[in-house]
Amino acid sequence: MADAQSAPTTPIHDQNGSEPIVQIRGVTKKFGDVTAVENVDLDIMQGELFCLLGGSGCGKSTLLRMLAGFEFPESGSINIDGVNMSDVPAFERPTNMMFQSYALFPHMSVEKNVAFGLEQDKIAKAEIEDRVHEILKLVELEDYKKRKPQQLSGGQRQRVALARSLVKEPKLLLLDEPLAALDKKLRKQTQFELANIQEQVGVTFIVVTHDQEEAMTLSTRMAVMDKGRFIQIGTPTEIYEFPETRFVADFIGSANIMPGKVTENGADHIRVATDLGEVYVDHGHTFAEGSQIWVALRPEKIYLTTSPHETAGPNQTEGMVDDIGYLGETSLYKVRLTNGEIIDVTAPNLIRPKTRTHGITWKDKVYLRWEPSSAMLLGS
Repeated sequence: MADAQSAPTTPIHDQNGSEPIVQIRGVTKKFGDVTAVENVDLDIMQGELFCLLGGSGCGKSTLLRMLAGFEFPESGSINIDGVNMSDVPAFERPTNMMFQSYALFPHMSVEKNVAFGLEQDKIAKAEIEDRVHEILKLVELEDYKKRKPQQLSGGQRQRVALARSLVKEPKLLLLDEPLAALDKKLRKQTQFELANIQEQVGVTFIVVTHDQEEAMTLSTRMAVMDKGRFIQIGTPTEIYEFPETRFVADFIGSANIMPGKVTENGADHIRVATDLGEVYVDHGHTFAEGSQIWVALRPEKIYLTTSPHETAGPNQTEGMVDDIGYLGETSLYKVRLTNGEIIDVTAPNLIRPKTRTHGITWKDKVYLRWEPSSAMLLGS
């Protein structure tokens, strides 16, 4: 099993054979005795929307600031579009940064805010007008160009900040928690808007976020960080469905994680003894018989019924409903097994009930089962 330090950085080249627009090699950054980023490697391709995901203090924002030129590494190198950025100041880099606070000028109109950077660069007035018009059209703010930031909604201010960052046509746009100031409903809507805009302009985006759902929705690829290192790099599907460590399985989404012992390892299956009973997985693994491993099972992968299973066998157990969380589109069931362990199970609420109470409820005896492909086996 690969450790955090050897997390994959593929793809090194895209399908057309082009070089990565960002190449990070052996980068370390310290603040006194604290190592914020430790010996990381990463390639990001042109046109990707790449997310750096992790909890507070994991090093994601420090890495973004090093890409921007606001911080410099103790060791290692950062190349952007084939150029080593080691001695290049922030204002000379082909990057732009969009901050969490948006940092809009309150006394300027939308169009003046967007044009500000171009005016500082002494761009011709006619070109500024054309570029501001096009970018406001892209973010659907043409009709708001004369308004001041305080006259806009949170989502509109976010789009002004994005337009101001994009109008300078950077090769790389760095976004630090770009949706954190928005409420949950607007944040969900804006995630898709941001991804659509990125696809239209074709600029490489690197987004820092602590929000798992945001990273999963936005990114073409993502890196999960912890303690200054990359734990796993991959697409949202790879990260969620095929975590390489217990940390990733637990950090991304929800998972029931329990210890197990490999009792049989065949070419096309593996059996593991756990507190859930016997877990059968219908594909091979490298774990030797007798190995102590971890088994992770997503709550939505478990079927929950009040009827016992027709036959005995692996991938099934029983218990009692200890608690229920009604979430609208889904319900979360806390099921207490006969050995006292609690297992989380989620189920979609597909049919609107005819009465105010229906279906499985507290203290019901229930039966759990899952498919042979559902359990994730982890060595660490």
